Amino acid sequence: MVQAYILIQTEVGKAAAVAGEIKDFQGVISAEDVTGPYDVIVRAEADNVDQLGKMVVAKIQNVEGITRTLTCPVVHL
Repeated sequence: MVQAYILIQTEVGKAAAVAGEIKDFQGVISAEDVTGPYDVIVRAEADNVDQLGKMVVAKIQNVEGITRTLTCPVVHL
């Protein structure tokens, strides 16, 4: 199982709607709107890196109001 934080920038005023839509996606553990340089932070999991990438590109990046994403895989050192 691979987990990652996905940092999302949205259009002005869209953070709550984006987080609300993404939180119901399969594989999403949490999605919260935050303050700072990013507007929404998502924690997600998938069976492997390829599935995680497909989730981000095919589902998350297609949500209306998203302008940029940054995926940060969790590592256990």
